[in-house]
Amino acid sequence: MTVSLFSFVDLYRRQLDAAAHLLTKGAEFAASQGTSEQEMLGWKLAGDMHPLSFQLMVVINFTRSWTARVADLPVPEGVTADLDLAAYRAAIADAKAFLATLSAEQFAGRDDVPLTVKLGETMEPTLPAGQWLTVFGTTNIYFHLSMIYAILRMKGVPIGKMDLFAAGI
Repeated sequence: MTVSLFSFVDLYRRQLDAAAHLLTKGAEFAASQGTSEQEMLGWKLAGDMHPLSFQLMVVINFTRSWTARVADLPVPEGVTADLDLAAYRAAIADAKAFLATLSAEQFAGRDDVPLTVKLGETMEPTLPAGQWLTVFGTTNIYFHLSMIYAILRMKGVPIGKMDLFAAGI
């Protein structure tokens, strides 16, 4: 079975919808507990892990950057991990708007195009565009979205598995 790389655009939109839904649930819970939005964005699953704000940043940035790279477009400027709640909501909306501009034609025939991407300070692997998108990008988006869910659950936010799939299956 052949899967179009363009199908990941809708998958990533759904992950942004799930992140927005979880962020709303977290913000409502934090407010009900007298916790500030900034304190909520600083919640961590464990002391040596990145906070909720970082997890949101990665989900937002990866949905745009990996689709752009694979479609051979300039990578949109990334958001930072120091935004407030309103700015994260706006960034999610902007990321969804970016995804809405993409077309199937931009992804056609790009599966095996080699992409070299610098990761951190020491790695610069070259992989087929399809592998970057379907494996690296998607795995990271799901990981960081799961961390958003785990952080909120750990803090007592009343969410369940279906909230992680808020955008529908």
